Amino acid sequence: MSRASTGRPAADPDSTDDGGKQSRRIDASMLAELAAPLALVLVWLAFFIATPDFLTTDNISDLLVASSILVVLALGQQFAVVVAGIDLSVGANLPWAAALLGYTVSHGHSMAIGVAAALLGGLLVGLVNGFLIGYLGMVDFIVTLGTLSVVSGITLLLTQGNTVAVSSNFLQSIALDGAGPVRWFWLIALVGALGTAFLLFRMRIGTHLLAVGGNAEGARGTGIPARRVRMYAYAGSGLLCGLAGVMLVARNGGADPSLQTNYLLSSIAAVVLGGSSLFGGKASVLGSVTGAVLLTSLVNGFTILGISQYYQPIAVGAVVLMSALLARVRE
Repeated sequence: MSRASTGRPAADPDSTDDGGKQSRRIDASMLAELAAPLALVLVWLAFFIATPDFLTTDNISDLLVASSILVVLALGQQFAVVVAGIDLSVGANLPWAAALLGYTVSHGHSMAIGVAAALLGGLLVGLVNGFLIGYLGMVDFIVTLGTLSVVSGITLLLTQGNTVAVSSNFLQSIALDGAGPVRWFWLIALVGALGTAFLLFRMRIGTHLLAVGGNAEGARGTGIPARRVRMYAYAGSGLLCGLAGVMLVARNGGADPSLQTNYLLSSIAAVVLGGSSLFGGKASVLGSVTGAVLLTSLVNGFTILGISQYYQPIAVGAVVLMSALLARVRE
């Protein structure tokens, strides 16, 4: 019987091949989406096998406290990445906000004013980035690299290059205490994550952020103010940097004016590893949180095992490279 007499069109070998390739692409993309939680499980399992001191209640509690600052920074970086940008100024904005808090309190002002100064200082840097990128059309990499240097210099001038000690029972209680077994740092990070998720996925501004990141010209054609939306994204990143600066002072008991490049790299790696696209238009708040916890777990596990701190940036750098590879796989 001829193929024509069956009443069914003949199968196209090329279309079969295309379907197979599409299926493989989907499988790879799904695997990439699960990379952060799978990696976190594997890392925790490996450290548990290596030392019984890792998966203890006290250590996991301390690990989550340590990761809370990075979680807040990653949430801020999420806003920049979702509009297809990047915020390199995080490395300077974090110590800048912390230094503002320390400087304000050390000069006789109340803690409330110090915290407000840190939040507004971080927001100001974000607004400057957003204005230059959104309204003047400058390249995000160049702008945030420039503000990284400028803000770092201003911070050193403000503090004369010295750590500013901050003695505060309020900040100390935030870093050390909590409600029962739940530490305040966890709650701050959790509220930040829930707020970010609500803004991105339940509010109009979130829809606009995702639309501008996915297709700026198309978004502009539908009446979305793309320039203003980009400024909002960097303002959000700056404000959360300010919050992280307050948390950093609470945890360390002072403000260190030096660049925080480890936090910068880790914030980018956490966002991309968590499932967001560097090309914009896609966000995963849960993924960013998981990525931040994963990176902190690596440092924590190395410390418990007594592995030299020189290996820690190697591990973080490897995760950054893996994040870039995953971003390529997703695309």
